[in-house]
Amino acid sequence: MGEEVGPREFTREDRARYRQKIRRCLDVLAEMLAEHRFDAERPLTGLEIEFNLVDPAADPAMRNADVLAAIADPLFQTELGQFNIEINVPPLALSDGGLTGFEKHLRDSLNEAESKARAVGARMAMIGILPTLRPEHLTLDSLSANPRYQLLNEQIFAARGEDLDIRIDGPERLEITADTVVPEAACTSTQFHLQVSPDDFAAYWNAAQSIAGVQVALGANSPYLLGKELWRETRIPLFEQATDTRSEEIKAQGVRPRVWFGERWITSVFDLFEENVRYFPALLPVCEDDDPVETLARGETPSLPELRLHNGTIYRWNRPVYDIVRGAPHLRVENRTLPAGPTVVDTLANGAFYFGLVRALAEAERPLWSRMSFGAAEENFHAASRHGIDASVYWPDAGTLPVTELVLRRLLPLAQQGLDAWGVRADERDRLLGVIEARCLSSANGATWQVETVRDLQDRGNLDRTAALHEMLGRYLDHMHTNRPVHEWQ
Repeated sequence: MGEEVGPREFTREDRARYRQKIRRCLDVLAEMLAEHRFDAERPLTGLEIEFNLVDPAADPAMRNADVLAAIADPLFQTELGQFNIEINVPPLALSDGGLTGFEKHLRDSLNEAESKARAVGARMAMIGILPTLRPEHLTLDSLSANPRYQLLNEQIFAARGEDLDIRIDGPERLEITADTVVPEAACTSTQFHLQVSPDDFAAYWNAAQSIAGVQVALGANSPYLLGKELWRETRIPLFEQATDTRSEEIKAQGVRPRVWFGERWITSVFDLFEENVRYFPALLPVCEDDDPVETLARGETPSLPELRLHNGTIYRWNRPVYDIVRGAPHLRVENRTLPAGPTVVDTLANGAFYFGLVRALAEAERPLWSRMSFGAAEENFHAASRHGIDASVYWPDAGTLPVTELVLRRLLPLAQQGLDAWGVRADERDRLLGVIEARCLSSANGATWQVETVRDLQDRGNLDRTAALHEMLGRYLDHMHTNRPVHEWQ
């Protein structure tokens, strides 16, 4: 979402000034790109994970302020709903044990955070959508206290002009109406960050887009929402609908949604920032006093706060990020396709597969996206979200085939090649990619485990759906803390 934003009302003058300022930021970004001002000498990777909070009965715990106070660690931050928190793991280089470093840091941090959360009556659940959510949990009362979330809620509904109708078809059907953005808080994600040079950005973003469907198929972990069995990764259609600022008539005119896969391969990172400014009106037209042109002329690094804040209110599944560390600007691809969980080792296996595969594809002599339409990549993404690890996807020179077959025959060797190029140790590479291989061989991931467990509890345990979801979540949390990968769960 960008920087902290306090409560306020916006005038027509605010919006006009913001439009001028953000275009000025865009001009400065173009100049910085032309002058090669970006840090790309030692690229780092980063990781964010969002968590749900549950009480001893496995119901949502509206306690994020208390939990964060108990944890008292700046790496943990508030999120949209009172039943959410997030951890931002310090960035690392992938070479020389970086993936193991991520894993150790995460496990140590989460073990300590879990202990402190329990002291205030909550547990942490690393899962795409909390299966015990009920409609009464998705009201304005559940919004986090941070003023930026209230402001975002107000601006989305002011732009939309009417309530949200959320409709998701799957094995079962869900139809709800919402008058807040809190349903978005049901979506808890894992985000991988990859720092890249401006010259390489387009190739890495295109590569990330091309494998988004495969990622979701392998990592699906969100099959239930409000008691209904829906898509294997229900988080995707829910997020697309829960932050939609368009009325039905505006949709019919072809106006683009703010949760967006995109519509074309790119040739420069500038394409994405320019599209964001050209296509999307500001939700939060907050202007700072600095002039980025003057800052750049002084030889300093402009912070471009308007561009960054605007960028944070457009939810691309692979988002460009402009950031500054120790005075040096850099660019990152933020990969937002995956749900949280099920375990730390599953998360790092997903990361190893992603980081390795995008590097191999980005550096290939003949780009994959020169042989694959952008529409095919988007169709893969939604087919994988609906069907999970049982999905079939399109791939150049292979046609349409089961995603597990594609991964085993073609993509795992490429991911291995990419991790070698990053300097990842062979033992790390083989252990984590072995988790992906075992998932494909068993056709098992978080979504399949949740569905099969609930069906078993209902059919053989004679539990109703509500009781089965609570029991399943309790077992899920126990398995989560063993850090055994999900394909090994009973």
